[in-house]
Amino acid sequence: MQKRKDVLTTGQVAQICNVAPRTVTKWFDSGQLKGYRIPGSRDRRIPTSELIRFMKAHNIPTDAIEVGRMRILVIDSDWEGAENLANALQTRRNYEVQTAQNGFDAGLIAQKLVPHVIMINLMARDIDAGQVCKYVRTNEDLSGTKIIAMANKLGETEVIALHKKGFDAVLTDPADTQHIIRTIEEVTAIIYR
Repeated sequence: MQKRKDVLTTGQVAQICNVAPRTVTKWFDSGQLKGYRIPGSRDRRIPTSELIRFMKAHNIPTDAIEVGRMRILVIDSDWEGAENLANALQTRRNYEVQTAQNGFDAGLIAQKLVPHVIMINLMARDIDAGQVCKYVRTNEDLSGTKIIAMANKLGETEVIALHKKGFDAVLTDPADTQHIIRTIEEVTAIIYR
C-alpha cells in the first residue's frame, strides 16, 4: 500500500509547480509558502496541504499533485449506519472506505489501512471517541490522519470543546453526504478532479 506524501522537499515542490528550486526557497524564506526546516540542517519541508493552499492562492495548476485513493475509516457501533455512510462515500471513485463497530476493530483496521480520515460517531456504544482521538494523535504511523467527529445537533460550545480535544472537524448532520464529502476534502486539503 502506498502512503500519501504529506510533506514535500523544495525540489519536489519545484517539480510540481514547474519552477526552479531556488524560486521555492524564496517563497519559503519570504513566508509566502509555509513549512519548516529540519533541525540542524538548511533543508526545508513543505506540508502538502500548505502547497495546495499556496497553489490555489496563486492560480498555479494543481493537476501535478497525485492524490490516489482517499482511505477512510468509519467507526460506529450502529452497523447499518456505518455501512450506509460507507456506501454513500464509496460512490466517489477515489474513496476507499472501511468500517469498524468497536474500538478494538478500529485499532486493528487503522494500523492496517493507515486512513487519511477517521470518522467517529460520538454516540456509538462501547466506543470512547476521546480515547480513539488520543490514540491517533500519539501514534506516529497515524500522525497525518484527520479525525472527524459526528453527532446530531451539537451546540457551538460542544463543537469548540471537541476541536480542543484534537478533532479536526465536527459534523452535526451526519446524514448530509455532500457536506460530509466537503468536510473530508477541507480537512485533508486534497483536490479531486
